[in-house]
Amino acid sequence: MPKSSYPGASAAPAALARPGNLNFILVCVFIDMLGIGLIIPVLPVLVGEFVQGRDQQAMWFGVLTMAFGLMQFLFMPMLGAISDRIGRRPVLLYSMAGMCINFLATAWAPNLAALFIGRVVGGMSSASISVASAYASDISSHEHRSKSFGKVGAAFGLGFIFGPMLGGVLGEVDMRLPFYVAAALSGLNLAYGYFAVPESLAPERRSGAIEVSRINPFAALSRLVRRQEVRQLVVVYTLVTFAQTMLHTTWVLYTTYRFGWSPRDNGIALFCVGLAAAVVQAGLLAMLLRRFGEKRLAVYGLVSGAVTYLLYGLATQGWMMYAFILCNLLAYAAGPALQGIISKATPPGQQGELMGSLQSITSAGIVVMPLLGTSLLGAASHLPAGDWRIGGTFFACAALQAIAVWVAVRWFRSHPHGAATHN
Repeated sequence: MPKSSYPGASAAPAALARPGNLNFILVCVFIDMLGIGLIIPVLPVLVGEFVQGRDQQAMWFGVLTMAFGLMQFLFMPMLGAISDRIGRRPVLLYSMAGMCINFLATAWAPNLAALFIGRVVGGMSSASISVASAYASDISSHEHRSKSFGKVGAAFGLGFIFGPMLGGVLGEVDMRLPFYVAAALSGLNLAYGYFAVPESLAPERRSGAIEVSRINPFAALSRLVRRQEVRQLVVVYTLVTFAQTMLHTTWVLYTTYRFGWSPRDNGIALFCVGLAAAVVQAGLLAMLLRRFGEKRLAVYGLVSGAVTYLLYGLATQGWMMYAFILCNLLAYAAGPALQGIISKATPPGQQGELMGSLQSITSAGIVVMPLLGTSLLGAASHLPAGDWRIGGTFFACAALQAIAVWVAVRWFRSHPHGAATHN
């Protein structure tokens, strides 16, 4: 169907294309990710306070992470579709309020059951990234979407520059202090969003009544997979996301078991990850896109990621992890490039649903991969710190990423001019 056939397919009104509007949403994403980043170095350790043994710690951390991902998976398409119907702003505000409650519930938790409740509430309301990406799509021209997604990714990365490091330092003082700080930041984010963030989706560009099929996460994923023009790219996105999820959910426990790192050590390492992501996505992405184009940049980034996962698993000294982080810069450009290609093949009134569906893939990964990753890690947790088998989770990540490279290269070769696009 030609682009003119879609309601609202014309360029966004000039008032909605002001850079200031994107800056508003970037600040919201930054504050939200800062709060989430605060808890990363300490949540796995906090779980250890309620269980006995490393294998139990790994297993229950996997269960809690799975609960968060399951709620995300079930609710994310609904929130994305609702944002297409009523606008992005109300959904963003709902997400910010839910995350504040989540952090407070975790800070007050006296046992694993209370931690579980906090994770469920957080998963039900964590829509900020997908809706923020849809917001960025609303106010960006067709040719600048990848750059806008890169800026959202940079705000995400900046949150992880300061969040984990601050969380690690606060965790050394008191293991629950980062959760109180995260709750306060989420409350400030809610206030900022209420008073400063304008709506991005004009009424004439919104979708009609919300159909049940659009809020069914399995139906949303099914519609995404049935789109033959981007089906293989969705497979690539899924493999990459699943690998990243396994990395994220096992990193702290892996470095603790293998190198004896403290929350502060992990906070510093994750600071480097966030810094590298921000440098690429905020400072270098436009230049990389001009130099390589979206397709080649995506492939180069995927290859870089596969090699780095393998090296993480083979590392024998903690300092090596820092070196591998800094050598993996191209990987941080692969995600925005893939998102840009898929988004350009989607009409304006379905951008929220698209981003919600892509986030559902992330949520599905959080359902499956933490249990797989923590099971692999837990099974090897009794081994000596220098045993290569402790790195099994990273070897699995490298395998997933290598398959993603193969699928991406095949698709790009069969689609030299890309998929059909919509403004």
